[in-house]
Amino acid sequence: MASQAGGMHPNDVDRKRIERALATRVRYRYVSPDVRADEAGYLIQSPCCSRNVDKAGGVIDIARLEYVAASQVWRLYRKDHAQRAWQFYKEFGALHALLQFLNSDPDRSFWQ
Repeated sequence: MASQAGGMHPNDVDRKRIERALATRVRYRYVSPDVRADEAGYLIQSPCCSRNVDKAGGVIDIARLEYVAASQVWRLYRKDHAQRAWQFYKEFGALHALLQFLNSDPDRSFWQ
């Protein structure tokens, strides 16, 4: 793992960019999501205040972001909480575009 911007993923610079971008999300702005390094990308988790996924309001998986170096794209995954498995959702040419989509979450696939 590299720790420089433009290096391999995950790295601390992009992790911080993701954290800052999440502050502009539309849904569940009153919780503080956590962004962690994950293999080839980042894992976003957050307390479940809606109680839709976790009745106790515990921390749940929101999204997984993966950088694919060979094709230079970002892949966004959503968690199927019933199946307890990650599902590929969409591919983006830039991290910024992925974060804009995740923050708007038009069909409530992530911030549930």
